[in-house]
Amino acid sequence: MPALLPPLRLTGALVLRDGALQRRSIAFAAGRLTRGPLPEVDLSGYLVMPGIVDAHAPLPPGPFETTTLDPAAAAGVTTSVVVLPWGWRGGPRAATMAEAAMARIAALRPRLAPDVRLHLLAEATAVRDEARLIAAAGRRHLHGVVFADSRVEPHSLPEDLRAAYVAAQRDRRDVPRHLCRLAEALDALALPYGSHSDPDGETRERHSMIGARIAVFPATRSAAVAAHAMMSPVILSAPRLLAGDRVTAGLIAEGVCDALASEGEPASLARAAALLAPDLGWPKAWGLISSGPAEVLRMADRGRLDSGARADLTVVHAESGAVEATICAGRLTWLSGEAARRFRAQAFAAPLLSRTLPPPMAAE
Repeated sequence: MPALLPPLRLTGALVLRDGALQRRSIAFAAGRLTRGPLPEVDLSGYLVMPGIVDAHAPLPPGPFETTTLDPAAAAGVTTSVVVLPWGWRGGPRAATMAEAAMARIAALRPRLAPDVRLHLLAEATAVRDEARLIAAAGRRHLHGVVFADSRVEPHSLPEDLRAAYVAAQRDRRDVPRHLCRLAEALDALALPYGSHSDPDGETRERHSMIGARIAVFPATRSAAVAAHAMMSPVILSAPRLLAGDRVTAGLIAEGVCDALASEGEPASLARAAALLAPDLGWPKAWGLISSGPAEVLRMADRGRLDSGARADLTVVHAESGAVEATICAGRLTWLSGEAARRFRAQAFAAPLLSRTLPPPMAAE
């Protein structure tokens, strides 16, 4: 993991603080935002924004290594909620594979660039793995759970998934009691939980009634509007917004959106905020990828640039919109472009940056 930066003050930039872009400096020390005269880095021509909180990032394919989330750091992400499949979609060994991934990520977490939190995307029909899920949550490997009830035509699935799906459907009559027991256990552990791809308002209401308040990627406008009416947080897809999805854009314009998530495309988050900024203004647009998801996921120490909060910062070039620096808990996890030259111009920087940032992050 990159070394902790020394106490610094970033000057000259427009800083998103107290609900507005302000021409002011921002300082941090020991991984927390602070005040006082400190050595300076001039970031004139940049926006200094709260670090991006990616509320739903599917587990990337392949072995999970310390470099797996480098693309997220390069996209300005300082907190990544990595989602593991649990149930038939993960295949016949889904629970075993998820448990192995939890252990692997827990071991690597101190060395990862973004702060990683784990959620399970748990199929409602995974009734037989209920005790294992509760045990994993009790070990504090998890930060939250999202329930899904995926229904497909079995013939459309590969053979291994088809068998897992058909087997899971045999337990469907036990799903309501299973979800209630899970909700009770998650409440006792004070973990956030919600539902994924609710097809309609009635389904969202049933999930809300058992405490699964967060609506992740509701499949229809009616489901999203129902969630909003019940004061349940709504998480929408940044890639779908960028692809021109009118329902997503309309819901955001109506205020029926509390957060945007990457669906595995971390670069989409800052781009989505920039797309929305002309209409919503930077504070509201950036809030959908910082303070919004932090509040939804109960992360009170991030998402805003308040004194004493984690020093999670995303540095954006004001003209190009490129993320040129990411600082996660006071550690420089991404550096490129003109921002790299300015950081490296400081006396402290040469030995520190050459030791902590790999060659692909060097100045262009």
